[in-house]
Amino acid sequence: MTVGLRAVGVARGWIGTPYVHQGSVKGAGADCLGLIRGVWRELYGTEPEAPPPYTADWGEIGGDQGPLLAAALRNLAVAGGKGSPGEVLLFRMRDGAVAKHLGILAGGGDSFIHAYERHGVVESPLSAPWRARIVARFFWPAS
Repeated sequence: MTVGLRAVGVARGWIGTPYVHQGSVKGAGADCLGLIRGVWRELYGTEPEAPPPYTADWGEIGGDQGPLLAAALRNLAVAGGKGSPGEVLLFRMRDGAVAKHLGILAGGGDSFIHAYERHGVVESPLSAPWRARIVARFFWPAS
C-alpha cells in the first residue's frame, strides 16, 4: 500500500473529530493543520517541526503565499498532475489571500478530508469551487 493510500485511511479515522483551533488530537479536536500533523504522527512518529502559535485569521492578506506553503515546501514533495489519493492539498480561501487551508485528497480524486470550522473533520466533495482554490499539491515522504 502506498503512503498516500495509508494517509487517506489514517485521515478517515479522524472523521468526526470536532474543530478546535490549533488542535491536533484525534477525537478531541483539530483544525486543518492539526489534521495534517496528526496524520503525519500516525505515519511517521515525530513531527518534522512544531508550528508556531497562530490566530484563526492568520495570513488572511499578504504578499507571499504564507507560512503553510513554506512549511509544505520544507517537509513534503511537490506533486504535479491531476491528483493521487493521499496528496496534501493547499487552498487559498479567497482571492488576494495567502494559502491557509489544508486537506487530503481521497477517493478517486473526487473528495478530500479536512477540518473545517463549524464542521470538524469531514470528507467533502472536491467540487469545482474547491478545485479552483487549490494552490499546490504535495506528496507525503516515502516511509
